[in-house]
Amino acid sequence: MKCPQPVLKAKKALKDVEVGEALEVLTDDPHAIEDLKVFCTQGGHTVVSQETDEQGKTRHVIRKEH
Repeated sequence: MKCPQPVLKAKKALKDVEVGEALEVLTDDPHAIEDLKVFCTQGGHTVVSQETDEQGKTRHVIRKEH
């Protein structure tokens, strides 16, 4: 998926996550790395980690803060 789809799906999925819990998002669009960081900063959530594998897929872990 191309951005903004990963951000929109993460926003929707966070509604079902309890405060303090983490959401894992898998992406293959390199722009999603920065877009999800911005989304978390603006939304008050924490990017716990972002790891990209050798195939270019990135695993993002986001902690819901409120």
